[in-house]
Amino acid sequence: MSERVTGRIFDIKRFAVHDGPGVRTTFFLKGCPLRCAWCHNPESMSRDVELAFYPDKCIACGACVDACPQGAQDRSGAGEGGYLREACDLTGSCVDVCYAEALVTHGRDLTVEDAMAQALLDLAFYEESGGGVTLSGGEPLAQVEFVRAMLQACAAAEIHTALDTSGQVAWGAFESVLPWVNLVLYDLKHIDSERHREYTGASNERILENLWKLGQLDIPIEVRMPIVPGLNDDPEAIEGAARLLSEVENVVAVRLLPYHRLAGEKYRSLGRVNTMPEAPSPTREGMEDIANRLRLRGLRVIVPEEGARA
Repeated sequence: MSERVTGRIFDIKRFAVHDGPGVRTTFFLKGCPLRCAWCHNPESMSRDVELAFYPDKCIACGACVDACPQGAQDRSGAGEGGYLREACDLTGSCVDVCYAEALVTHGRDLTVEDAMAQALLDLAFYEESGGGVTLSGGEPLAQVEFVRAMLQACAAAEIHTALDTSGQVAWGAFESVLPWVNLVLYDLKHIDSERHREYTGASNERILENLWKLGQLDIPIEVRMPIVPGLNDDPEAIEGAARLLSEVENVVAVRLLPYHRLAGEKYRSLGRVNTMPEAPSPTREGMEDIANRLRLRGLRVIVPEEGARA
């Protein structure tokens, strides 16, 4: 039964208002084929369950040391502030007793049945606002069986669905889920293929090809563009993106997502190198200038309110 299909998620965000129309419940799935330098959800990259340690939150109560059967929690000062990552077996026993939330598990398996139970909690809000369910990531289509089953369940419940994708997947993955998708949220990170490879680890050929194919179908597309000063905001890159998007059918809007560096602590908590560029957040004037360049090509552009982040 499809209700028993499982997906690995790292977060569920209720009352989301930037992941499609109306009030939404967004399910964030683990695993992504890209490695964007500016990724603000590094916990989404790996499909594996991961444990994050935030030493600044640790109150040195010792509860995790007593709870860990592997000796991965060591308050002698060894490891990453007392966490021996290589010894951890990810049972989560330390997380269960960490009252300060210095230890956090990223990744849990959820059945479609359980996910729908979460989604249906807010059915009245969807109906009132024109909202629904968004499947995001990571790259949700990396878990295509769960995504398809979830979309089918939403369709049966007459819940609006949105798919938030990087586009870096085989076209067959799209074909297997699109009959139950009401809106596609599609990332466009850089129009130049080599610079795209430099900043994300992959060229953009498949992404642009899939976007063009999507445009031939009767499904609205909202393109989402992260704006990282000095990396992808130069006039040539913006003009190239504007020219391409103006030629793709069914692009209903372009949403600009301003860069921020607030995720640095997440990288450290996972024992990873912080790859976020040393770039400032774009100014409001800079965002409006980019928006106007896109509007000149006849595109509808959404610029987030002051304080909104990518």
